Amino acid sequence: MPHEPVIIAGAGPIGLACAISAKRRGIDPLVIDAGALANSIVRYPINMTFFTTPERLEIGNHPLVCAGAKATREEALKYYRGVARAEGLRVRAFTKLIGKNEVETQLGREAISWDKLVLATGYFDHVNTLGVPGEDLPHVRHYFDEAHLSYGQDVVVIGGKNSAVEAALQLFRAGARVTIVYRGKAWPKSVKYWLRPDLENRIKAGEIQARLGSEVALITDRDVMVRGALGNEERIPASRVYPLIGFHPDFELFKRIGIAFDPASGRPAVNPDTLETSVPGVFVAGSVTGGNKISEIFIENGRFDGEKIFGSSSERRRAQDLYEGIRRETGE
Repeated sequence: MPHEPVIIAGAGPIGLACAISAKRRGIDPLVIDAGALANSIVRYPINMTFFTTPERLEIGNHPLVCAGAKATREEALKYYRGVARAEGLRVRAFTKLIGKNEVETQLGREAISWDKLVLATGYFDHVNTLGVPGEDLPHVRHYFDEAHLSYGQDVVVIGGKNSAVEAALQLFRAGARVTIVYRGKAWPKSVKYWLRPDLENRIKAGEIQARLGSEVALITDRDVMVRGALGNEERIPASRVYPLIGFHPDFELFKRIGIAFDPASGRPAVNPDTLETSVPGVFVAGSVTGGNKISEIFIENGRFDGEKIFGSSSERRRAQDLYEGIRRETGE
């Protein structure tokens, strides 16, 4: 791989937005990604519809046109492919950054060199795990795929936030026998306002089983052992198990590059104006700047980070104003 003026690791919406910011200032960056272009959206459930309105997903002033009020997964993928094509962005997919000067491709490892390195790697490739026996069994999936596959099956969903609640509802409507297990004693306030009553009504009607204040202790080929707050144990039949308990950035990559970060919060040490890390020439963009607080930064506000990295002082101030102007209400 030849020397590059800028390498952007992450070909998601934020990485592409950063590439556009660089290119419009006369820099031709190379965008790499461990997966496909917009790989995090590729991992979204089939036929998923974004909660966010289309204009908040737009990058580079390219309009996102969709058939309904909100974009679907397929429409978003088509949009970001189109933006990359229209902007002439150089994207090298299935090329994973594994160190400060090294990538891993389908053909092996390669050395890289750059003047600037931007980490827009997000968090979606690194799932939070339960740390219990049986979690690596083939019927256990940390990403929700398609509810239809679970028709007539006993399914356990683990988690209590939006992804888990929405999965439980879709599975029920696809004909699965669903139990949702959550360690909290009540559903969190962040559950979307239209999902909460739906779930509560399904539970009240006995159509979905719920185990609040409970944690998973063991997963086997046939069932899930759940332990309640009082120490009581219960085995719940399950031929499919979905631990949907969130994600985190690649902290090991931070360590290999030498980026200083707070071990408790996971937040990297950055210059708030330019997003440069403790390693000169290495910048972060998007959700990785928030560490474990992945709900603070998303496409809607992270898409301005490229202006902070490549823009002038006045452009950085404008980007910060736009960043602060994006707010999500509770439940989004």
